[in-house]
Amino acid sequence: MLSGTPDRNWICAAIGKIEADFNRSADTHLLRLDLPSHGGASGGADIYLKDESTHPSGSLKHRLARSLMLYGICSGWVREGAPVIEASSGSTAISEAYFARLLGLPFIAVAPKTTAAKKLEEIGFLGGRVHLVDDASRIYAEAQALADSLGGHYLDQFTHAERATDWRGNNNIAESIFAQMKREPHATPRWIVVGAGTGGTSATIGRFIRYNPCYAQRTRLCVVDPENSAFFDHYATGAVPGCLAPGRIEGIGRPRVEPSFLAGVVDRMLRVPDAASIAATRWLSRHLGRKVGPSTGTNLIGVLKLAGEMRAAGETGSIVSLLCDPGERYADTIFDDAWIARQGLDLAPWTARLDACAETGVFDAQLDSATR
Repeated sequence: MLSGTPDRNWICAAIGKIEADFNRSADTHLLRLDLPSHGGASGGADIYLKDESTHPSGSLKHRLARSLMLYGICSGWVREGAPVIEASSGSTAISEAYFARLLGLPFIAVAPKTTAAKKLEEIGFLGGRVHLVDDASRIYAEAQALADSLGGHYLDQFTHAERATDWRGNNNIAESIFAQMKREPHATPRWIVVGAGTGGTSATIGRFIRYNPCYAQRTRLCVVDPENSAFFDHYATGAVPGCLAPGRIEGIGRPRVEPSFLAGVVDRMLRVPDAASIAATRWLSRHLGRKVGPSTGTNLIGVLKLAGEMRAAGETGSIVSLLCDPGERYADTIFDDAWIARQGLDLAPWTARLDACAETGVFDAQLDSATR
């Protein structure tokens, strides 16, 4: 289509709106987690959390949604007036609804019925619709079927996450982390710890580390994976497990190996029990004085495991992880004692380990671990 036609005008206007929104948004904060037994005079690891909950749509997925929208527009898939559809358990859909509203596009999220109610409310508040399915494994096919029947575009975060973001730089999360660490005592992190949902964040960070020789020599990427996720077993064995049961830790872990998960850029994986993730979520929320989401708890378990190993080996350095989203979205699940009881989870042993670790620097827990 020739320049100056309405379609090209809309494309230019849409990209302009997204870039203007980005220009209005500050970078997210890098918080230092001060624990008596970690970092500073006590040695071991300085611990940092990049607070992605401060994005306009409230989570790490804001970055992904912006990239997916731009990728879709520039690829000719996202068009004026046509609906955009996503398969999502919540946070990605919230962020995509934000950008769809910015562009004046209809948005539909296909989500499992087990998705936290607060997340579904936020999608609706931003003007999106929710299409719930009983079987979580059906969200992909349902999203594609809706896009086909409505003449819209299935954004497909699970396929496009690793390619929609420029991993070389251009203000991605990896570049931001290393820039914010420059004035810290241990400026180049020893470890960066993240979970994997689509695999896009770990792919971006892992590729960025390898692309920069000064980081590739010193920084390693650890991915933490919850129960009922296919990623850890795939990484450890190379096999592609069959579809597993849905997990409790929304936002990370998948019942199948997603196309955007790149095992080759990950240096180590840890499998974290759900009880540990949830106990750490509540523990960190009390320590920070505000609620965080459960994937942040999973990250914290991985961070403390690695920090304990560094301390035992007499090593010093820094570890960076992510505060992914706010805990208020999980009021009826992770922060509901009745829900915890229905899941049959005992948080007390993990809470005791976390309390002891804060005082001694020793994280007394064995986790499934795999390296490449």
